[in-house]
Amino acid sequence: MQLDIPAGDFSGYIFDLDGTLVNTMPLHYAAWRDTLREFGLGHDLDEDLFYSLGGVPAVQVADIFNRHHGTDFEPVALREVKERRFTALLPAAPLIEPVVAFAREVATRFPVSVASGGPRDVVLETLESRGLLPMFPVVVAADDVTHGKPAPDTFLLAAERMGVTANQCLVFEDAELGIQAAEAAGMRWVRVPRPVGA
Repeated sequence: MQLDIPAGDFSGYIFDLDGTLVNTMPLHYAAWRDTLREFGLGHDLDEDLFYSLGGVPAVQVADIFNRHHGTDFEPVALREVKERRFTALLPAAPLIEPVVAFAREVATRFPVSVASGGPRDVVLETLESRGLLPMFPVVVAADDVTHGKPAPDTFLLAAERMGVTANQCLVFEDAELGIQAAEAAGMRWVRVPRPVGA
């Protein structure tokens, strides 16, 4: 995987989690697919729809799935079952090594943070299970903001907590909505391609 790092002097680095630092997106898809089946969806979840929602908080994702499929599953209950399934799959989630290696290198010299659309407990569990938590003193999750990606709030709060102005931050993101959030925050960004086979 080749990362296209823009030229420039940056004072802080912000990393999305799912699909950026850890290859969890196939596991999130499987967890959503199986949960929707359990709740009574009679067909598989559309993968393109799922990947288009990267970075959207899980309760909002549940609402979108309800609208798309014409179902009325309770969003919070759906999310809770989905997150339990996902957590059970976490040991199978590999690191996205080029991004992790870059994060390790810049963390020795600059503030770094994780800014994720996931719920805080799942974000922290993912970081801890993959040995990444000590590297990131600042973690912003869906619970910390009123408006998730593509709104800029998640990235702006990460910058604030790092003590870095927004225009001095570089964001690493895999999802289109996350890139829109970075642009809305006035930050430059690096698109992390989906790992081969994911």
